[in-house]
Amino acid sequence: MTADQQNEKDIQYMRLAIEQANLSIPVPTAYCVGAIIVKDSRVLSSGYSRELPGNTHAEECALLKLSLNSTTLIPNGAAIYTTMEPCSTRLSGKRSCVDQILEAGIMRVVIGVEEPDHFVKCVGVDLLREKGVEVVRVKGLEEECLKPNRHVLG
Repeated sequence: MTADQQNEKDIQYMRLAIEQANLSIPVPTAYCVGAIIVKDSRVLSSGYSRELPGNTHAEECALLKLSLNSTTLIPNGAAIYTTMEPCSTRLSGKRSCVDQILEAGIMRVVIGVEEPDHFVKCVGVDLLREKGVEVVRVKGLEEECLKPNRHVLG
């Protein structure tokens, strides 16, 4: 696959993640994020902020749903597309999305935007790269990725 073809695929899947983010119910203390897990051009799972009980993040929901619907671990070569950089710290004290992604063995993370410093200083991209994970930022969809977060960012 050429770089242009990969970029087109990344945009296609990021648009699906944006659709998920738009399903999130806004709350004043959190972002609305969407995530999609993809392998071999097939969407394996999706999630959005607070979709599942327990103050869940989008990436966490997608990973949980995949693990509940599968008898195997996350397949090698799977990628996660998330509208916002995976969290490195959670004010709730729950495990970060970065930790959950690393534990799942996902080695490619595609993001729409870096997490704004509104709640915490996020270093998710740096932590993932330090562990050898490929992190790609899709260009051109920033406004769409941030739009579900107007309630927080103004």
